[in-house]
Amino acid sequence: MAIISTLFKKMLCRPVVLLILGFPLHYFGQSVQHYSLFKPVPKEQMRDMETDRPDVTESPYTIDAGHFQYETDMVRLIKDQSELKKSSTLLINQINVKLGLMKNRALQVGFQTYGRQKETNLKGESSLEEGFGDITIRVKQNLVGNDHGNFIMALLPYLKLPSSKFEDSRIEAGLIVPMLYKLPGDWKLGFQVELDHLKDKDFNAMHTELLQTLTLSHSLVQKLEAIAETYYTYDFKAHQLSNYINAALQFEVVKNLKLDAGINYGLQHGTEKHYFLVHPIATNFWR
Repeated sequence: MAIISTLFKKMLCRPVVLLILGFPLHYFGQSVQHYSLFKPVPKEQMRDMETDRPDVTESPYTIDAGHFQYETDMVRLIKDQSELKKSSTLLINQINVKLGLMKNRALQVGFQTYGRQKETNLKGESSLEEGFGDITIRVKQNLVGNDHGNFIMALLPYLKLPSSKFEDSRIEAGLIVPMLYKLPGDWKLGFQVELDHLKDKDFNAMHTELLQTLTLSHSLVQKLEAIAETYYTYDFKAHQLSNYINAALQFEVVKNLKLDAGINYGLQHGTEKHYFLVHPIATNFWR
């Protein structure tokens, strides 16, 4: 016991031990600065606003605790065609509302305020449905780089509830892993891996789908950013690979208010084509 006591006293004299012991004291001393839903991050300490749009690749950043952010497709037109039918869907005010729960965690609730879908089958017969759309609940958990660093990564599980009045839908779910590299010269390289359990297009059955993206963005001029993206999906059930390209512009009107417009185009004959005609607004409101 005497030997152990002597060694312990010698260790305490070393600066490295003081640093090790001082770390938890410093950590707990700063715990009062841990912000949450009910203790919002002060306005002057908030990060720059990041959006999960307009590209398919989600942002790995979360919004600041105690704040909420509103993003919407003001108008989105989707053209799609399968072996049995073709459809044209108009979405108005497709919303994604985000709420900062903790430093690195945020809740998201998305819904389609109004949708209007026209379907035409092989016989030329058409049908028209309209109304409220599906509701999607997501939780984003940042794993690294939320406040600093050149590599940022997050987990984003989601659950879609079949509340649509204009299309046949079922419960869908998935896990999204968005990542971002900050490159020299203000270039940003984003990529994403996603696994989804989705409803089949033409049948009342489900399939598993893999999605992988690669996106590159850079400022053209002050407050105007150009985004180019390519991605693919693979349907494990149908063994079908689909490729897409995406191009968009995002403009910061004022601080915490951005507009964007663009196109998301499927290269194969039967893949979806999305057109952002008057597109979205993303605003970060301070509580």
